[in-house]
Amino acid sequence: MFPAHRPHPDPDALAALARALSACADDTRSRGPWQSGAFDLLARSGALAGFIPTDCGGTAADEAAIVTLLVAIAENCLTTALALTQWASACRIIAGGAGDLRRTLLPPLARGDVHTTVGISQLSTSRRHLGAPSLSATRDGDGWRLNGLCPWVTGADSSDTIVTGALTTPGEQLFFVVPRTALGVTIAPPLEMLALSGSRTSSVTFADVSPLYVIVPDAAGGVRTGGLATTALALGSTHAALALLDEEAVSRPALAPVAAGLRAEAVEIAARLHGPAGEQSTRDRLRADANSLVVRAAQAALTAAKGAGFVVGHPAERLVRESMFFLVWSCPQSVSTAVLCELAGV
Repeated sequence: MFPAHRPHPDPDALAALARALSACADDTRSRGPWQSGAFDLLARSGALAGFIPTDCGGTAADEAAIVTLLVAIAENCLTTALALTQWASACRIIAGGAGDLRRTLLPPLARGDVHTTVGISQLSTSRRHLGAPSLSATRDGDGWRLNGLCPWVTGADSSDTIVTGALTTPGEQLFFVVPRTALGVTIAPPLEMLALSGSRTSSVTFADVSPLYVIVPDAAGGVRTGGLATTALALGSTHAALALLDEEAVSRPALAPVAAGLRAEAVEIAARLHGPAGEQSTRDRLRADANSLVVRAAQAALTAAKGAGFVVGHPAERLVRESMFFLVWSCPQSVSTAVLCELAGV
């Protein structure tokens, strides 16, 4: 999909990947993309390699190509798209590490031979409780010991390693690569959520755990929220709702202007998504607009489907539940505030 020296997705290959992910989406939503074969599809298509630098076995797709890929995947299976973003976040942190770490860990990840995920929410939205860090790192000779909690880890029980972040006693932030089977790692049962339970998101407790690798924060680039990936997934989910609305409009022409209006917003958001990155405040505004659109598009699809759409298992019912995810996923305060103000009409 991402040929060497041409880091852009091939349209035909991307369409084929989207169809394959859609075909196994029901299984993915139940068992997760690690068990349904969705991650294998990503690996075989070359999609995983697109996130990895060329000196570590990848094809280093550019941001525009990554956005295009994520939108297409989210349109066909939001569970797979979410898991992929967490995998990609872990790979980005690893890529910021030392050369030997990069060359050891990234090539098998690019091939899909092993899986990783990330658990860093404790460094941002969930980072402190009663003044103490949720996850702390203390020196142990030449190594480190981790103690505490990662409250949100997608695919924790399905990944070979977890990339996490912790604070030292002086308050320094460090990243660590921890094997899932490391002594002292306890993974809670996956949460039953309003939607996307197939992401197998769990809390992970670390009790005197010795990590495999440490990554300094400057090289890893720190923790980022509200990035383009979240907006890309919202746009993909919007496309799924619009497709459902289009189906209903075939026999009910009065729905056509509704679909056209929402689609115009989607086109405008896509143009901004592929435009210059701009300041973080610009990205946050884009994220807030995408959040608003995905929720409204899903509600429009449900309204158009009428009573049938209210039955569990109907695509409209699922899309409404999945749209709620964007109101709570990796939302900077400015994005949350914008959502609340829109809901309150202020």
